[in-house]
Amino acid sequence: MTIGINGYEAVVSRFGYDPKTGLPRRVGSDEYCFELLVNLNKIDKANNYIIYLPQDPTSDLPKERENWHYKIVRPRKMWTLVGLSLEFLLRRSKPDVFFSPTHYLPIFAPKKSVISILDISYVRYPELFRKSDLNQLTKWTRYSIGKARGVFTISQVSKDDIIKEYGTPGYKITVTYPGVGRKSSIEHKTLSMKDIAKKYGVKGDYILFVGTLQPRKNIIRLVEAFSKIKNNIELVVVGKRGWLYGEILEAPKRFGVEDRVKFLDSVTDEDLPAFYRNAVCFALPSLYEGFGLPVLEAMKYGCPVIASNTSSLPEAASDAALYIDPLNVNDITKNLDLIINDQELRKKLIEKGYKQVKKFNWEKTARETLKALEEVVRNSK
Repeated sequence: MTIGINGYEAVVSRFGYDPKTGLPRRVGSDEYCFELLVNLNKIDKANNYIIYLPQDPTSDLPKERENWHYKIVRPRKMWTLVGLSLEFLLRRSKPDVFFSPTHYLPIFAPKKSVISILDISYVRYPELFRKSDLNQLTKWTRYSIGKARGVFTISQVSKDDIIKEYGTPGYKITVTYPGVGRKSSIEHKTLSMKDIAKKYGVKGDYILFVGTLQPRKNIIRLVEAFSKIKNNIELVVVGKRGWLYGEILEAPKRFGVEDRVKFLDSVTDEDLPAFYRNAVCFALPSLYEGFGLPVLEAMKYGCPVIASNTSSLPEAASDAALYIDPLNVNDITKNLDLIINDQELRKKLIEKGYKQVKKFNWEKTARETLKALEEVVRNSK
């Protein structure tokens, strides 16, 4: 069969480009799309693939071969609504199934189309989104779910949320857990603490947060909880600015710890593993996560994890994390203190983390995705 895939998010970066490689900084759905393309190319030599892009493929995407082709679709402006819609309306190509690893389908999508919805945090916490983004997510997602023959999501929690919010039958939704990113494949060296201090100005012990700066990540409460810790330790926040981040950047001054909190938006994928390896712990106090990949990345590099007891995080981390109530600053403080000062606890969490992370890999995700796409074609005949 011929499988068409919307590859937009693999090549167009929302968070800029790595100055060293020139490649997109892929986060969340960008990484999900990219890894699926790489691993579908790796495992499937039987089916034909058309990858629709708004521009030339990046150098780290698979090279074209007999049954793996990239098709540049114009115009780029309003690409999914206009470019892809025209592609299918004019029947320039006719895939047996079309997979859009985003919330959105073009208006004139093929009848056998499938989408991915990583989470519906915009439904749970609409006040945390810009009005324009919220309007698009709300209307276009509902439209796309109505047209799609199937939906992929990345946790049982997200599946339950989609069923509840959109009335989608459970049999139409496939849970395919994401893998742990391939960041280790581009490492050239491991930075020491001395290297980190010289390059990024981080000295001594630190708590690490990795994620986009946006309200849903609950960084303000993390900073407030951190301000109550007497231990001489830093908080390092690694991540690009997303939206509504002004109060987040002001939080350290508000709570009197501006000299102990560092915001770093320039950490490369190559350097990030060193931040995990050298951290006292990794903290993810999010209000809502579709899955929470940084939790598994931290575990992969031997970093003990403290995470929210909400949404999909317990599903991802199982018993390999210390859990907190993300709405309770005192609870966050208490458990940060515990994980900082209890060396035996950190050791146990690290050991459990190594076991937990082995359960998730992108090749498995790709195989489950391919199986579901084949079933859509088979059941629609």
